[in-house]
Amino acid sequence: MFELPSMWNIVVSTIVFFIAAWYFNRLLDEQGISKGMTRGLSVFVLAYLVSWGSGEFVDWVQGPQSKAEAVQDISQLLKQVGGAQP
Repeated sequence: MFELPSMWNIVVSTIVFFIAAWYFNRLLDEQGISKGMTRGLSVFVLAYLVSWGSGEFVDWVQGPQSKAEAVQDISQLLKQVGGAQP
C-alpha cells in the first residue's frame, strides 16, 4: 500500500540531497573528471539515492503511521490549501 511521506521525511531528504550533490561534485572535481551530461546525471542519481535512503530512515525512526492519522493529515492540508484561495 502507498504511504504518504511525513513532513520530516521531506525536509530531511531535501537537505540531504543538496549536501550529497555538493559532496559528489567536489569528489569528482578532486578526481579530475570533467563536467558534462554524464557526470551531471551521475551526481543527480547518486544524490537522489542518498536522499531517498535518508527519507526512508526518517520514516523508519518515526514508526508506522495509522491510516486514520494519514487521512487526518491530508484533510487538514486540504483545508489549509482551500482556505488560502480567494
